[in-house]
Amino acid sequence: MATDYTPQQVAALWADGTIQLIDVRERHEHESGRIAGTRLIELGSLQREAGTIDPQQPVVFYCRSGGRSAMATDAFEQAGFDAHNMTGGMLEWAAAGLPIEPDGGYVADP
Repeated sequence: MATDYTPQQVAALWADGTIQLIDVRERHEHESGRIAGTRLIELGSLQREAGTIDPQQPVVFYCRSGGRSAMATDAFEQAGFDAHNMTGGMLEWAAAGLPIEPDGGYVADP
């Protein structure tokens, strides 16, 4: 069973380069507000893009509230990845006061 990480844990792991952090939201959501430096792979494209994700490094998925990223986490865990979900998604990240890119960025509706 994959461990979920809080936004605070994700921020620390991302800052020290321990994880791959992937946004599985839609492009307009990612462009409205995202965690700096993260990669966008929309949930519908994830299977096709799976080969571009390093299986040797833990991967954390995030979305708006944690639902779509939980699906991605389950699928990648079953495929043998060290996969994790960021609980609460961008809503929780923003509520924790963690930085959002670009300046003035916000959590968009899907």
